[in-house]
Formats: sequence, structure tokens, C-alpha cells
Amino acid sequence: MTFKKDIKTAKSLLADLPITWDGKKSVLELKKANFNWRQMEWWGFYFEFLCYQRLESSFAVPGDRFGKTRTACFDFKGSINWDLKAKAIKSDDHRSILNDAEAMNWSINEYGAHGLIIALCDVEYNDENRTFQKWHQKLKGGKSKYEVNREQRTSVSRYRKTKAELQELLFLIVNPKNISFLGIHHQGRNSNGKPRPPKYMLDYDFIDKYLADKIKFKK
Repeated sequence: MTFKKDIKTAKSLLADLPITWDGKKSVLELKKANFNWRQMEWWGFYFEFLCYQRLESSFAVPGDRFGKTRTACFDFKGSINWDLKAKAIKSDDHRSILNDAEAMNWSINEYGAHGLIIALCDVEYNDENRTFQKWHQKLKGGKSKYEVNREQRTSVSRYRKTKAELQELLFLIVNPKNISFLGIHHQGRNSNGKPRPPKYMLDYDFIDKYLADKIKFKK
């Protein structure tokens, strides 16, 4: 199986993805499945959840594991490893943080390429009263430790996304010829003071360097 067959198979399995992802319904669906339902960026995890349901019949889910960390694995694997990512199209930041740079380098060296499936979404945000945020906090049983610590550092709280509309799926291939167009995101340090490993950064201004195929979704 080549990565082109990976793409053909994945396209057929993901063509029926629901287009509208309502925040409350999606979080409740994730909660029922016990799948990352507490996360602030619920829509990215909901995209993963939808894909896993459809891909696990034809791909290994998750993909290869890299390193000793239990969670250090790629999202799924066919002939190559693949990662999933959701991106808001109306965003000031035209970049996405990808996987661990060392892990992706290993994946490319091992198989000749590494795949990405990017969900481009039009998103809606919370109202001024932060109704969705309050609902989600109540569902979780209160504020998380992360939220409490953040509030101690600053009074600014990001508006939560309440709805996502899937516009396109991009199938990207990263290989030795185009990997130099990726940027590097430095993550700072862990709680023990050790530096976190850098991750690759995708700049959408260079998307044509990686684009292998796409699916456009109609309302």
C-alpha cells in the first residue's frame, strides 16, 4: 500500500463526515464515549473522534508509537503514519502546531513520508456571558486546575468555540523534499524544568508544498 492508496481509502471513509458540529451535542457525545470531553478545544478532539470511528476498519488506530511516553503515538497508520488536525479558517494565525519534530523526522525516515489530514472549519464563538463556557464547566464539575492556575496569572479568558462547520479536508504529505518549509515551535519547559521537545509548525502560506488531495464539503 502506498500513501496514495492511504488517501484514496481515507477519502472514501471520511466523505460522510457530519458538517455541523454543535458544541453541546458534540461534548455530550464525547462524554458518552469517554473521549477527551473535558477539553476546551473540544472541536479538534471531536474531529479525531469522528475520524477514528470511520478509519479503524481499514487503518491501525493509533499509529506507530515513538519514544517512551505512553501518549507519544501518531493518530493512525496505513502505509505511512498520519496525524489529524482541525483549523479555524477565520483566524489571525495562519499556522498550526504539528507533532513532535523528532517523532515526525523518525516517521519520514522510516517510511519516506508522513501524512496530515487537516479539517478546515468555520467556527462560532461564545457570547459575552460565556454561556457555553459556564455550561461546560458545570458539566465537568467546576474549573480545571489549568483554568484556576491561568486565572491566577491573568484575568483574560479565551472565548470558547460553540460551533464548527466543516468546509474542507486537506490531505498533506510531508517528505524530505518539502520538510524544510515547516517551521519550529518551541514549547518552553515542563514542570520539572526540563525543556519540552520542539514541534513542527505548518504555515498555510506554503500549503501547496504538501497538498496531495482534498475533500470539499457542501452545506
